[in-house]
Amino acid sequence: MSFTFPQKVLFKHCDPAGIVFFPRYFEMINDCVEAFFDDVIGVPYEEIHISAGVPTAEIRTQFKAPSRHGDRIALVLECVKVGRSSLDLSVIASSQDGEVRFVAELTLVYVNNVGRPTSWPVQIKEKLTKELKGQS
Repeated sequence: MSFTFPQKVLFKHCDPAGIVFFPRYFEMINDCVEAFFDDVIGVPYEEIHISAGVPTAEIRTQFKAPSRHGDRIALVLECVKVGRSSLDLSVIASSQDGEVRFVAELTLVYVNNVGRPTSWPVQIKEKLTKELKGQS
């Protein structure tokens, strides 16, 4: 299954030319992932971060076309693989007319309170596994 996170490009996302400054896309990706955990998995980051964390260990992004102030884009997140302590995701952002703005692949790692990778809690792993691309 996929999770769609709508995003209007705001002034804060843009450089002086009115084009999204690329690091702001990473903030949008993180907002999308955080909303996915809250809305789909049912475990908001603020609960996870009491005793653990879910940092991004790797991210690869291809920027396909610029986004401008006022554009409305949709970030579509899909779970690709769930490991013992890792989670591979893809995020594709497109404009309302379907133009792809960026494609990202990222790996998150579930870590304990001292930052060491540890197994996903069973209830989270079960929910993530149900969301795997091609499983639904």
